[in-house]
Amino acid sequence: MQISSKAIPLPISNIDTDQIIPAKFLKQVDKLGYGKNLFYSWRYLDNGDSNPEFILNQPERSSAQILIAGNNFGCGSSREHAAWAVADYGIKAIISTQFADIFKGNAYNNGILPIELDKTSVDQLMQKSLDSANVTIEIDLESQEVSCDDINLRQIFDIHPFKKQCLMQGMDETEFLINLRPEIQAYENQRSIPV
Repeated sequence: MQISSKAIPLPISNIDTDQIIPAKFLKQVDKLGYGKNLFYSWRYLDNGDSNPEFILNQPERSSAQILIAGNNFGCGSSREHAAWAVADYGIKAIISTQFADIFKGNAYNNGILPIELDKTSVDQLMQKSLDSANVTIEIDLESQEVSCDDINLRQIFDIHPFKKQCLMQGMDETEFLINLRPEIQAYENQRSIPV
């Protein structure tokens, strides 16, 4: 998995799941369609028009697949819909100094790579991306590296080997286990006790 993209810088700490996707939109049971309401309260004005001041509404950011966020991203409730909204919008990776644990797990299970870097690196990426919409960030999951030539940054990030394997294979934990069905069945057959 490799991502080369412009970034969406969002220099706000403690962005909770209700800010990511407000509760009033949690009415459907499938994962599609939530992206249009991502960061709804910031993205739209009271009359429903797009807020031209908000970063997601800037045309030069429309194809960005990397979100750079403040500390403690995804705190608040455990709603998986927050990860659904991020994924449905088209964001493939989020860079922050820290994620709320439940959001981090939901991100992995929805094909989003949550990357935790040190504050200095996140601040540098954030500032450069705020200064210019043309900054490109490269993420290589296999080598576990984030790089940005514009600021001469190369940083290794940590990821649990199982989470990395699932993302590399494009599957969540449940799909991974389902793919092990033949091995599980063979083990059960070997252990079966005659009645």
